[in-house]
Amino acid sequence: MRAQRLSHPATDVVDLFASVFALQAQDVPAARLAARARGVRSLDGPLVRTWAMRGTLHLLHEDDLWVVNLLGPTFIAAGRRRREQLGLTDELCERALPALREVLTEPVVRAELVRRLAEVGIALDPKSQAPAHLLAFAAHSGVLSRGLDDTYRLLRIECEPRGVDELWRRYRRAYGPATRDDFAAWSGLPKRQLGDLPEVADEPAEPTGAVRMLGHFDTYLLGYRDRSAVLSPEHAPLVQTGGGVLTPHVLVDGRVVAVWRRDRGQFAVRSFGERPDIADEVADLGRFLHVDARLTWV
Repeated sequence: MRAQRLSHPATDVVDLFASVFALQAQDVPAARLAARARGVRSLDGPLVRTWAMRGTLHLLHEDDLWVVNLLGPTFIAAGRRRREQLGLTDELCERALPALREVLTEPVVRAELVRRLAEVGIALDPKSQAPAHLLAFAAHSGVLSRGLDDTYRLLRIECEPRGVDELWRRYRRAYGPATRDDFAAWSGLPKRQLGDLPEVADEPAEPTGAVRMLGHFDTYLLGYRDRSAVLSPEHAPLVQTGGGVLTPHVLVDGRVVAVWRRDRGQFAVRSFGERPDIADEVADLGRFLHVDARLTWV
């Protein structure tokens, strides 16, 4: 919890992302909840939403966009077969990159971007998965990103290149203690590409009694292949419901002790054992969401 700024809240987005490196961001409201749990009420700042670890959308500080160039080739290679099935040949994808730089004169939604591409000779079936896979290819190539408003815009990566060793160090700062297998699962890199990773010392921490309510897709559990240290295998099916979805859950001193759901201002919590004291967290979550929060146990 200390490494993830859940027991020692960050002061702003720069402080937060210096510690956690990235937040999962395929769901923007969930990313906002993740920031709130770490002490940050707003995602305004030098952040970029683009495809990174595991080929999924993340929020990154603009100085950490080097990770796109580091990981992009892995996910471009992994997606090649599916692109070919959709008619996205290597030749078409390469032609699409300068075309995107030409037509992305302003942030636009996907439908408008597909229309503009058609005007310059890159025709895609808007009802198919082809647009999504082409835009992911472009993102992994460092050409575009996706804003918090779901518009696409050109991406400029101006930071110096860095390697796997640096990503490992940043990962351990955000998730340590953790293993090589955890790092491979979090990053999406094949183990054969990891090489000999340097030793990294973990910052010691003592329990503080910190309680946090985390939402869908929170990055806390997504940092580990083996989650048994923080989530009992007995209760894992209540949290890991399949398809990469994580049910909103409650942490006490790092361990998952309950799951929760929200219906407007009502927060229904199912505890795995003794009920945790979450009244303050529920009240803060209600203030953040601008609702009159009410706690019920189920």
